[in-house]
Amino acid sequence: MNRFLVAVAESTASQAAEDDRFDEILLWTLDAPSTFMGAVDPYLKQIGNINPVNLDLARVAAGVLAADRSVPRRWGGSDWNARTFEITVQVAEPERWSAAVDDLNALISFLSGDHWTIQFIQAPECPDAALAVPQTGQRALLFSGGADSAAGALVSAIDMGPGSSQTLVSHYGPSFLAPLQRRLLGNLRTLAPNRTIQHVQVHLNRGSQRLDGTRFHDEPSTRSRSLLFIALGLAVADSMGTQLWIAENGFASLNPPLGADRRGSLSTRTTHPWYLFHLQELITRLGGHADLTNPFRDLTKGEMFREVSARIGPDAAAPFLSESNSCAHTHARFLKAPAGSSCGVCFGCLVRRAAFIAADIADQTHYLCLDTTGRYDTFIAGVSIVEQMRDFVARGVTPTSVMAMSLPDGYSASAALDLGQRGVEELKGLFR
Repeated sequence: MNRFLVAVAESTASQAAEDDRFDEILLWTLDAPSTFMGAVDPYLKQIGNINPVNLDLARVAAGVLAADRSVPRRWGGSDWNARTFEITVQVAEPERWSAAVDDLNALISFLSGDHWTIQFIQAPECPDAALAVPQTGQRALLFSGGADSAAGALVSAIDMGPGSSQTLVSHYGPSFLAPLQRRLLGNLRTLAPNRTIQHVQVHLNRGSQRLDGTRFHDEPSTRSRSLLFIALGLAVADSMGTQLWIAENGFASLNPPLGADRRGSLSTRTTHPWYLFHLQELITRLGGHADLTNPFRDLTKGEMFREVSARIGPDAAAPFLSESNSCAHTHARFLKAPAGSSCGVCFGCLVRRAAFIAADIADQTHYLCLDTTGRYDTFIAGVSIVEQMRDFVARGVTPTSVMAMSLPDGYSASAALDLGQRGVEELKGLFR
């Protein structure tokens, strides 16, 4: 059991340190020593006047991600190398959350593949009533820097038409993601002129040091990151009083099992339809703002790329989509790889490469696996899932595969099977 406290008051963190009841203490504040880095405070004053439920969701999500990052997984096992967490979080309305905690535990456990137990204690009221001016616009969209979110933002802006307004919400931990997101935003504004495209870029992540100055352990997989990303997106959408778009291709969202013993562990459940459906249902039941949708849940990545090509043409689509980054292995930057490089052999990269081929768009991405100097060979060999993907493509997605997926009410098995088979057909174009 890994026991964490997520506090927003320094006094609570100090008392917990004296009581010695927790393995780790995570303090989120801008006014005192903090284990979180970034310019947003736990009351989200920089965003606006947020519904208490959405505010609490962001605190829970930040704590879950920080805890996820702090306990290394044991490699070599199946079942996503599951760990066990017990987290106590300071929130505005602990009684309300406690009444729905079983559903919350199930959601987070599904997302990360671990075992989570969340508990709640009272947080102090906001010490400063001064709030930022709310964001404005007709739609909020998550904007990660990946190809799908870039495609979704472009399709949304063009289809909404001249004079429209939308707000893109980005989250980043490592600082190298911020300029990538800004470059994509600049390209987007050029390709969709005469539209107002605002950008809320939130820097928030767990720092490297505990409050006592010692260093945290570090787990790089961070499968729970999407909960914080969505929580921040919903906070902005709540401030705007509008819907949140989560643009992700449906094939990857379904998280098809790549092997009989790993249940999709080489990809993630970031936008899995079961997860999004039950997250929306939970936040709605608690009284929060939960108006979210994935408008591309029925499309493959190649089909999403074709939507972009249909609006701006393949010649313009090529550099725009290539500027994005879909790679799971951002630590390649420590090898002094060129900025914007991708490994080319992880799940995200392989699906991306196949999508460019399927959409007949030139792929201008710099893939380290195609480097001929040999400099990255050891790195590529260590992260590659090419052989696992070949085996997956050879087996294909079958009715038995679909039976292993968790599908929400209203999502038919036949639709999942059809989408999965179309996704496999795209991947075949890469492995021919």
